[in-house]
Amino acid sequence: MADLADEGKELLGKLKQQGDSILDKFKMVQTEKEIDLSRVVKVAIIGCGWIAEAHVEGYQACPDVQIVAAADLVPGKAEAFCRRYGIKGARIYESDEALIAAEKDLDAVSICTYNTQHAPCAIHALNAGLNVLLEKPFTVTLEEAVAVMKAEKASGKILSIGFQPRLDANMQMIKKIVASGELGEIYYIQTGGGRRRGIPTPFGTSFIDQSTGGIGALGDIGCYSLDLVLNAIGYPRPLTVSGYTSNFFGTNPQYYINEGQPAEYASHFGVDDFAAAFVRLEGGIVLDFRIAWAMHLDTPGDTIIMGKKGALRVPSTECWNGTVDKPMVIYHEIAGEAVETVIPIIQSSGSLFNKKIRSFVDAVKDHLPAPVPSSQILYNQAIIDGINRSARAGRELPIEIPEI
Repeated sequence: MADLADEGKELLGKLKQQGDSILDKFKMVQTEKEIDLSRVVKVAIIGCGWIAEAHVEGYQACPDVQIVAAADLVPGKAEAFCRRYGIKGARIYESDEALIAAEKDLDAVSICTYNTQHAPCAIHALNAGLNVLLEKPFTVTLEEAVAVMKAEKASGKILSIGFQPRLDANMQMIKKIVASGELGEIYYIQTGGGRRRGIPTPFGTSFIDQSTGGIGALGDIGCYSLDLVLNAIGYPRPLTVSGYTSNFFGTNPQYYINEGQPAEYASHFGVDDFAAAFVRLEGGIVLDFRIAWAMHLDTPGDTIIMGKKGALRVPSTECWNGTVDKPMVIYHEIAGEAVETVIPIIQSSGSLFNKKIRSFVDAVKDHLPAPVPSSQILYNQAIIDGINRSARAGRELPIEIPEI
């Protein structure tokens, strides 16, 4: 068995060395490419809630970025936000329309609004010829995503969606393992995640109210789980979906009482706190998906990518918005013996969010493709939209994605 162990080590070494990884390329940008300070990218923040804090911190880490304006629908919120982060001289607006109409020298905007405003804000910005970094989820519905992409196509500008886990070395290793062919032809994927108690009400009701959130756990953390596996296998087109959603925890006042929160949150809850689906993808691949904000369980299961030559197990996390926190395992055969190859955790430094911001800024300055292109996340959104439609219909439905 010593020979098998040696062969397993050799395989792992090959996976680590194979090609120029996205991580290697990103490190070159970060450490070898000197930042050109002669051109400053002028950015505005649209929506000044908690997620905007991470955007601002990322931009403030870039010496070639100036935050020149901010907007929020709540009077005084954008001004207080800029004051808290020391953003001096930023012009303040109470709507994205007002900001976009007044600011004539902008390069880009970060859209950090609640979900139901993602599409209109992105369309306004793209129609004005601005580059856009749009927080996840892409939109609430597939129809909205298509409308945003039509505006993107007409504008010729960059639209990147906020999936910072793409820049984590461990997430990239998953894609490299699949691309190496070690698993063979992929035929089945199980993915999901969730929290035992994790409805995001400490941030108010914008996540849980239908008028602002639009979708719940599906859009908040389900999109991460989907991107994890779909990106790894090359984003095949989704064909059909049989979906299920529920909100047993979110609409129960006792849940909030147990969490030390106001019981009246239950009356505001109008989205999903759990979703599951069986999705058929191009290439004969089936995707078994589940996600939860709350459940009587520690995890709905690990992520599993099964191929005809081997399978990969990725230990579950609460929401896949960062990295893998335990070693992954490849189950395969060497010399006719069933063996397991452990993929150690890759240690990395620096904020993934800051890397996301830096990659967007570089794309704007150097006219590069969007770091996370809408053409991929359109399929992510189509699945989310399909799960909701199928859950309402109570049956499997086709996923029809129009040409853009």
